[in-house]
Amino acid sequence: MAKRDFYEILGVPKDADEATLKKAYRKVAMQFHPDRNPGNAEAEAKFKEAAEAYEVLNDADKRARYDRFGHAGLDGMQGGGHGFGGGMTMEDIFAQFGDVFGEGGSPFDAFFGGGGGGGRGQTRGRGQKGSNLRVKLSLSLEEIAHGVSKKIKVRKQVACATCDGSGAKDKNSISTCPTCRGAGAVRQVKQTFLGTMQTTAACPTCHGSGQTVTANCTACKGEGRQMGEETIELDIPAGVEDGMQLSMRGKGNAGAKSGPNGDLLITIEEEAHEVLHREGSNIIYDLYISIADAALGTSVEVPTIDGLVKIKIPAGTQSGKIFRLKDKGLPQVQAYGKGDQLVHVNVWTPKKLDDNEKKMMEQIRSMPNFQPNPEKGERTFFDRMRDYFS
Repeated sequence: MAKRDFYEILGVPKDADEATLKKAYRKVAMQFHPDRNPGNAEAEAKFKEAAEAYEVLNDADKRARYDRFGHAGLDGMQGGGHGFGGGMTMEDIFAQFGDVFGEGGSPFDAFFGGGGGGGRGQTRGRGQKGSNLRVKLSLSLEEIAHGVSKKIKVRKQVACATCDGSGAKDKNSISTCPTCRGAGAVRQVKQTFLGTMQTTAACPTCHGSGQTVTANCTACKGEGRQMGEETIELDIPAGVEDGMQLSMRGKGNAGAKSGPNGDLLITIEEEAHEVLHREGSNIIYDLYISIADAALGTSVEVPTIDGLVKIKIPAGTQSGKIFRLKDKGLPQVQAYGKGDQLVHVNVWTPKKLDDNEKKMMEQIRSMPNFQPNPEKGERTFFDRMRDYFS
């Protein structure tokens, strides 16, 4: 089944700002929240669908990519199979969007004044989220054309192997937080012009983990993370462009004290090709032929991304003529099909001539068929190029 448009899911226009997105997401999430629809698989699916839409549209890089390429443009960005559509739990969603649901506890506590005791209201948060990492990845035109898997070694913060990311000296050095008593969240009562309002927020003592460390790990000094290296395999889809950014969730720096990892952001850099030039999904090649070949016609081999291809040059071919090699260009990330290769013919004029060559050229200089005589209404090179790229 085709995925629904993210803007349609949240019911917002394409120019919706951050505040509008957040408000719309809360409305949809509350409508299909599992606590309101117990045992309703369809409602749960729509709840996750809304979370996925908000996760993309609330991220400037992902939103720009989605606006440009649609759902296909997000392939490879959710690294590790952790997209909301499959693999993420409700607790993951609440942890990811705690600010939308009131910084911990059940979303109903934040919206309706709280009071419920069980269920997700006791969900513990985790430590501080790790920061994102940015890397640049250089790709050849051939790799862009076919897609490629790359392994890169990244130096970053990783979970401490000694304490397994907890930051504690040992398991006996972890105790229940005395402030929130293990809930990871505290209730706050505020007086407003509407009366008494009760909300929940992450516990300021344990930062939502529900636990405190009484003795720090000696290896990481209580951080739960250390500098290290990780080899990451990247699956780059065919058709990416220079400057395009992909992301892999959870492959950034490790979070403090078992907090979630940040993301790895990959910026594509396209390497210059020796003879081919890219224009969108089309490939341009400048072919140089002699005056004799242009006048008499010939067959030549031209390079393409997939190897040499022989093309026929008809007699009387003019400089500026463009031959189209269908489907010899690049695939488009968001669509089926491929671009074309455009072969631009340049008739080469020799810069130096010996005495015999000069005599031959003098003989043909005044011949009638060598006098310029463009056909009436013949299109210029710029007209043809405009047609190809319009």
